[in-house]
Amino acid sequence: MVFLVTGGAGFIGRWVVKNLLLKEKEVVVLDNLSNARKENLAEFSDNSNLLELIIDNIINKKIVESLFEKYKFSVCLHLAAQINVQESLDFPEKAFENNVIGTYNILESARKYNTKVVLIGTCMAYDLADSNIAISETHPVKPASPYAGSKVAAEEIAMSYYYGLNLPVVILRPFNTYGPFQKINMEGGVVSIFISRKLKNEKLLIYGDGTQTRDLLYVEDCADFIVKAAENENCIGEIINGGIGKDISINDLALMIVGDRSRIEHVKHHHPQSEIMKLVCDNRKAKKLLKWEPSTFLQEGISKLEKWIRENEW
Repeated sequence: MVFLVTGGAGFIGRWVVKNLLLKEKEVVVLDNLSNARKENLAEFSDNSNLLELIIDNIINKKIVESLFEKYKFSVCLHLAAQINVQESLDFPEKAFENNVIGTYNILESARKYNTKVVLIGTCMAYDLADSNIAISETHPVKPASPYAGSKVAAEEIAMSYYYGLNLPVVILRPFNTYGPFQKINMEGGVVSIFISRKLKNEKLLIYGDGTQTRDLLYVEDCADFIVKAAENENCIGEIINGGIGKDISINDLALMIVGDRSRIEHVKHHHPQSEIMKLVCDNRKAKKLLKWEPSTFLQEGISKLEKWIRENEW
């Protein structure tokens, strides 16, 4: 069994690769490095089960076809995507090309070899939730950015290959993921950005009033979620959320990280139309189908990430 990990040199992807290698699986990585680094995989440079790192784009249909022909992958973990909300608002075409056409290329090659495709979607697809509602897989979707819209479109195309062409497909929607190797600029996540600004003795900037909430999933738990779906045949044809099942407001998160209200500042939101005010995951389906649940509490994850940033960035 050979696994293809698209986007495998990125933040979540490199942890998926590590999880697979620890299980002694053979892995091929395809990544164009637009939101990743070769150095993210340096830890595995001497691991013979990391068969190849191909620096190319999933919208390059020829390279995708040649890889599937060469390795006849048993599973494709499809993480490669345009992931920046603001960029998608500024350049919608890029989101469409990467997330829709790129996914189509993967699916077309996968069906030739009946490769199981585990497509990583996004919690940003969901509509607004009431204050007391945890978001389940049946919650309405309402993509409020071309990023979210293109990810929903990719999911729908993938499911059409499952229903219409019998391709084994699983859709995963991880909630907000954080941890080591996440970028600390605007392409990163709120936790890594806040910690970075804390270490630089800069103010933590909160967009809007800070009452928006997030369900924050530590990256190693996220990778375990993804790999468990790859290994489990009972989840084919399913959409599955991944999160800890508890949210925190951005105001409370900032205070947890910096410990000083005077170092927190609220600023004008740069894309308020795409903001989801409450994100908390109903993870019962993942627990039932995958026998998965997160093991890292938020404070522990923040401490691990701060230690990593101190050791690697400053």
